[in-house]
Amino acid sequence: MALIVQKFGGASVANPQRIKNVACIVQKTKQNGNDVVVVVSAPGDTTDDLIKLSSGISSSVSDREMDMLLSTGEQVSIALLAMALQEKGEKTISLSGGQAGIITDGIYGKAKIIKIEPRHILSNLRKGKIVIIAGFQGITMDGEITTLGRGGSDTTAVALAAALNADLCEIYTDVKGIYTTDPRVVSKARCLPCISYGEVLEMASLGAKVLHPRAAEIAKNFNIQLRVRSSFDVHNEGTLVQGRGTKMVRRKSQQIEKMAVAGVAADKNQAKVTIVNVPDRPGIVSKIFEPIASENISVDMIIQNVSHRGFADVSFTINRSELQKVLRIVKKVAKEIKSKGVTSAADIAKVSIVGAGMYSYPGVAARMFTALARQRINIEMISTSEIKISCVVKEKQADLAVKALHREFRLDKK
Repeated sequence: MALIVQKFGGASVANPQRIKNVACIVQKTKQNGNDVVVVVSAPGDTTDDLIKLSSGISSSVSDREMDMLLSTGEQVSIALLAMALQEKGEKTISLSGGQAGIITDGIYGKAKIIKIEPRHILSNLRKGKIVIIAGFQGITMDGEITTLGRGGSDTTAVALAAALNADLCEIYTDVKGIYTTDPRVVSKARCLPCISYGEVLEMASLGAKVLHPRAAEIAKNFNIQLRVRSSFDVHNEGTLVQGRGTKMVRRKSQQIEKMAVAGVAADKNQAKVTIVNVPDRPGIVSKIFEPIASENISVDMIIQNVSHRGFADVSFTINRSELQKVLRIVKKVAKEIKSKGVTSAADIAKVSIVGAGMYSYPGVAARMFTALARQRINIEMISTSEIKISCVVKEKQADLAVKALHREFRLDKK
């Protein structure tokens, strides 16, 4: 008997018929002799609808009350799925995040999971029940309801798989698996049969929408066997996330470690901030980023240009939704450090190539830059790691860049 955690996204539980379809998938897993824990998101566009509803009440809703509101969406899903499974003769119980023992810190809207106390889950599994848990939410040590931020149900599922020492975590979505790039942008995008933890973590953090970055990080840290697949095509096995990823030994006639680049990702939800003429002396950069960090705002790419006469420009990228908040902070800091001002741009995107084999293949960066140059795409910033290269470009050119890179690295070919 195996313990399997299954997560179903909002599209999978968007209406009664789809909830019944999910119930069939879960029941089959249970009937195959497995213990099953299910994590569900809010139905369809429920979260967005709740946000719109709150905006009709107030333009300055407190973070606490917003979390109280948004946490209700997943509770609709867990109750309806429990009903559907009970209708099919299965023993089930639905649990909120707090009831499931998911303990978080107190940062409303993007809480981090501190620990999971699974006693209630394990007790019900021992009774032969299917345990259905609300994703996206948890509870503080003081009993306050919190949400984990966008994509939080993925994080819930993988964290539960780690806490329960599950044999497998399945992430069910509305697409067949993890693609070489967004199939809505490139029609020849290919569903990858497998991908490494490092690759999926980079792709998720760089804009790929199938798996949330925090979930990918937990899967990597705890070596969770993970499979991403479609709830609408259950016969397709989707994408297996594992240690070795695209670096597979193929037929004897083929090259080993053939795929240097596994995928292309684009993140259009980016903004760039530049502080002009920053005094180039020790401690100045920390004065810029410490107040940003204190507001729990994540900074992505950071570039400081070459000092000229004791001054340098410092540029960095952030999530576009945080831009106005960051500008208020940085403009204050700019005055304190006596820089010459702050500029910003919200019309940018980050385009990246990812592949665990990239570090052993010289020339990958050159090919990327040449492919973009052929399309007359200007690169504003560059960031690299062992398994990815990211470029900031104009948002209007992001899709063109993705198509060019997908073609350059022949990602439509197996």
